[in-house]
Amino acid sequence: MDPEEKLELIKNNLVEIITEEELKEKVESGQKLKGYLGFEPSGLAHIGMLIWMYKVKDLIDAGLDFYILEATWHAMINDKLGGNMELLRKAARLIRDIMASLGIDTGKINFIDAEKFASDKDYWALVIKVMKATTLARMKRAITIMGRSMDEIELDSSKLIYPAMQVSDILYMDLDVALGGLDQRKAHVLAREVSEKMGVKKPIALHTPILTSLLGSQRMEPKEADENAASLKMSKSKPSSAIFVSDPPDIIVNKINNAFCPLKQIEYNPILEINKYLLFPRKNFKLYIERPKKYGGDILIESYEDLERLYAGGKIHPADLKNATAKEVIKMLEPVRKLFSRSETIELVKEITRNTTR
Repeated sequence: MDPEEKLELIKNNLVEIITEEELKEKVESGQKLKGYLGFEPSGLAHIGMLIWMYKVKDLIDAGLDFYILEATWHAMINDKLGGNMELLRKAARLIRDIMASLGIDTGKINFIDAEKFASDKDYWALVIKVMKATTLARMKRAITIMGRSMDEIELDSSKLIYPAMQVSDILYMDLDVALGGLDQRKAHVLAREVSEKMGVKKPIALHTPILTSLLGSQRMEPKEADENAASLKMSKSKPSSAIFVSDPPDIIVNKINNAFCPLKQIEYNPILEINKYLLFPRKNFKLYIERPKKYGGDILIESYEDLERLYAGGKIHPADLKNATAKEVIKMLEPVRKLFSRSETIELVKEITRNTTR
């Protein structure tokens, strides 16, 4: 793969790169790039998470040496799954299995439990250095990466260390690239600021889109999105807002049928976003929409741009779009459903569900 092809693959399905010039320079240098993504094993996976999973595949295919940090300690600080570390580790391993079921070569990914970092005194020394290089006000503003408000640290000061840990994860691993959803922007920008102060490698930030809640929520500009990430995106703690990869077909159909999808409206439309960020990026994907003959009959759509144009022009009814989208989401998740049919996975899902909170 030549540098231009590699760069295009890395850029695929991203909404922001900080900065593209730095990325281009590194790719063209021919050096082996080291990338990472960290995730909280905080509940059942929903389809919004598939965006970053498929992006990890792109980065592996582009030749990056890639690491996934299973942020168990971070999830404990964030009160996920009751702070039960054993359950957090099980939930993290389930994400590995989901990725494998989607055809992602997990053997090419370096998975790291945050426990490994937490057991190293040098890591904690770095956390302290990061905090000393950052003002209290700056650190508090980054709290939103947890899906929390600044007010919540008044009741639990451990949350203040979370952004410092995330920045330290990036610097500790000596990364070239940090991948995350747009809601992680503040942590990545903070890591770039701190790296300059400390005279260490500055990470390039790659941001994937965030799927809007099925219930509908106001979309903001990229630089503002992380401020209100919790209200924008599908949420594990709000089942009606998300399609979980473990949802059976009838539940998927019901959720999509009840989703926010106004006629002719492109912005803030979660059904169109599912098509844009999950369905059409798949190789050779085409969307078959069944329509009554009086409205033009069935139509085969070959690109997202065509879908958006037709929908904005009122040529496709929301109900017809929802029916077609539901069928494709069910098809996409078929290999994952086999994983969730196993007795041990069923029991784990029950345990995770019982312990999932905001």
